[in-house]
Amino acid sequence: MSNIHHAHGHDHHGHGHVDHDDHLEAHGSMKDYTIGFILAVILTVIPFWLVMTHQLAPDTTKFVILGFAAVQVVVHMVYFLHMNSKSEGGWNLMALILTIILLVIVLVGSIWVMYHMNANMMPHISNDGGSVHGMHDMQ
Repeated sequence: MSNIHHAHGHDHHGHGHVDHDDHLEAHGSMKDYTIGFILAVILTVIPFWLVMTHQLAPDTTKFVILGFAAVQVVVHMVYFLHMNSKSEGGWNLMALILTIILLVIVLVGSIWVMYHMNANMMPHISNDGGSVHGMHDMQ
């Protein structure tokens, strides 16, 4: 009876050890975290430098920053959240595709809203001054 218990305990310990290695492998290595960190820093510093030094036109800079932001989201998902096509039976790939679709909707929608808010909240003053003269004539 003690042999069965001992064998079971040994298997359990060995099994736990194997799971521990798989657990570490599934979460990535120090190399993966370092690569992800370096990429995240680069993808943050370049847009900051572009804005601070005025290297590009303001409209171009907006789109470049959005591009860097999109790439940085993917870097975080791959290197820090460990999303790939092999893990979790492919469901992580589906989550990645959904995230990319939502990211495009949010980025395009944000630009669209900001453009239209600027156009509607700060309308250009017309040069004919028709409404101004109309108000002046009423006085």
